[in-house]
Amino acid sequence: MSKPYVSVVIPVYNEAENLEALFMRLTAVLDRVGKPYEIVFTNDGSRDNSLPLLRDFHRRRPHQVRVIDFNGNFGQHMAIMAAFERVRGDVVVTLDADLQNPPEEIPKLLTAIEAGHDVVGSYRRNRQDTLFRRYASRVINAVRERFTNIRMRDQGCMLRAYRRLIVEQIIASGETSTFIPALAMSYAAHPTEVEVEHAARTAGTSKYRLYDLVRLNFDLMTGFSVVPLQLFTLFGMVVAAGSLAFVVYLFVRRLIVGPEAEGLFTLFAILYLLVGIGIFGLGVIGEYVGRIYQEVRKRPRFVIREVIEQPNLSKAAGNE
Repeated sequence: MSKPYVSVVIPVYNEAENLEALFMRLTAVLDRVGKPYEIVFTNDGSRDNSLPLLRDFHRRRPHQVRVIDFNGNFGQHMAIMAAFERVRGDVVVTLDADLQNPPEEIPKLLTAIEAGHDVVGSYRRNRQDTLFRRYASRVINAVRERFTNIRMRDQGCMLRAYRRLIVEQIIASGETSTFIPALAMSYAAHPTEVEVEHAARTAGTSKYRLYDLVRLNFDLMTGFSVVPLQLFTLFGMVVAAGSLAFVVYLFVRRLIVGPEAEGLFTLFAILYLLVGIGIFGLGVIGEYVGRIYQEVRKRPRFVIREVIEQPNLSKAAGNE
């Protein structure tokens, strides 16, 4: 079995309804590319029929399909990281299993890689998502770029290609919580982006709840920038200066006009505002402290129950 040129990494979580169509379309595309390839599926604790289908894919193409089976649900990015640690290709492509990013777009990414780019991102044309998700994504993209200086036109599109060197650097980082596209862009010397099609989901539901999206963006902001801490520090300085000026004003007014009983509710409103801001600031600090805690305790990022592959593949990967 020759060493693959491209490795396609696909995290899977309860996507049984889409897997057969994905497999047929993906293998047809890669066969047309005409270069050795492998497909690495990571079953991220699926509770539906996904794992038996993945086993069947391996049975049908034992030298091209490998399956990593997690012992639970550890999240999309950890599923990708587990596959990154085992890929053998010179080029690594990530693809979601929901078929919203068509596999037929992969040759665009490979063309950009062969043109000399080390990271190829993508942005969706005519995005087929809800109005809320489209506009929320635009706001998040703008905030991320301002806070981190990492430029990605569409951070939510996981159809991306990486040179092997970039993947090795991502693995070496060993971070417990990270956002892989942003980490890759921070390592890239010659990145680019290409436009890809986007299809409406035909089966199943999105696995990202609102909380998951918020959690992901907290990881992004706190993992790649200390700007939130700096902004909160600056805001605290401004509030302190304003409070001092207000105290001086009240003291002078008391000397000139005398004590007052009015304005009590205004002072309460100001107090509640400052308390709310203080709680928000503690939350921001807590995000950074929490990340430090996760890193220093050194718990496993994921637990692999089984790797389904040809026995000689694991040995070959260890010798590279």
